[in-house]
Amino acid sequence: MTYTVAALLGVAGALLVDLAVLRTRLVTRVVFWATYPIIIAFQLLSNGILTGRRIVVYDPAAIIGWRLVYAPVEDLLFGFALVLLTLSIWVWLGRRGVQRTPAAGEGSRLLKWGRARLGQRDSADL
Repeated sequence: MTYTVAALLGVAGALLVDLAVLRTRLVTRVVFWATYPIIIAFQLLSNGILTGRRIVVYDPAAIIGWRLVYAPVEDLLFGFALVLLTLSIWVWLGRRGVQRTPAAGEGSRLLKWGRARLGQRDSADL
């Protein structure tokens, strides 16, 4: 399997999880696409450093060959899949009440449940 095929499968999988499995539908929201350029900028910066300094080298036979700031375009596809999958899971968990409102030191219901199962005291009890 080439890097290109793996990247396309990653994007397809992330889209499937977002739209059909978790039904978070992040890719249908304007806010997702409005903020995604920030992620791309930092991804291109880090990819440019890693591939420009030849810390990471790609087999030319495994990629299309198109590059953007030294990195193959497939890296942008993998980055998209990674971010979309992570955000989809985060939103899905948030909808289920796992730390709906973050508060320092408070922790989520899941964390409190885990502490209770292990017999540890909650920070609020101290």
